[in-house]
Amino acid sequence: MWVFPLVAAVVAGIFAALLAKQYLQRRRSYQLLWAVALLMYAVASLAVAIGALNGWSRFSFEVYWVFGAVLNVPFLAAGELELLIRNRTVEVVIDVVLVFLTAYAISVTRGAVYDAQALAQQLPSGKDVFGAGTPAHQLPQLISIPSYLILVVGALWSAWRMRGRPELKDRFIGTLLIVLGATIIAGFGSAFAALGDLAPFSVALLVGISVMFWGFLRASTPVSVPAAEPATDTR
Repeated sequence: MWVFPLVAAVVAGIFAALLAKQYLQRRRSYQLLWAVALLMYAVASLAVAIGALNGWSRFSFEVYWVFGAVLNVPFLAAGELELLIRNRTVEVVIDVVLVFLTAYAISVTRGAVYDAQALAQQLPSGKDVFGAGTPAHQLPQLISIPSYLILVVGALWSAWRMRGRPELKDRFIGTLLIVLGATIIAGFGSAFAALGDLAPFSVALLVGISVMFWGFLRASTPVSVPAAEPATDTR
């Protein structure tokens, strides 16, 4: 099963690189946030591959937990908000919130007491490693789930605004594919992670990020604006 998260890490890494390239070309803050989020996803997936192949250490589980279970969704959601709002003051507020969430998630996870025996599982669950209801275990519920809802609502709103416009068909479909991919990861992936079921979790990691990447490529297709009809000579 280590192959699936490894390939997911590669796909996410390519995804992040393309977003970073777009950011360098266009200097849109949301592209940078999405690039960081996808880089986190790549690192977390790599941690899963290493854990599945060689066994889990506290460090590899913390990397997976912080970057995969907690932080990458808030960065995606923040990028979606900055895309929709396009206000410098709002961007600063969002960036400050992200810095706080990142520091908080790392601090809580690093300071948590953990069960070393739970790391012997193929896919340790946060409930077993940190203990049910502990601050570290509750991080995804407090941070990732609300962020996922913001991401989905924002992306669906973007798709709604593009409906019925033939020139934006690729962006419309691409946006919906991104929502679908995120839902596969957040829904199926999170459920299997909570159960500690490595095989379907690994498949969900790869399928979800692949669908998101497909959506990104579709949404990035250049828009074809119909040429204006030549003016009729009425003289």
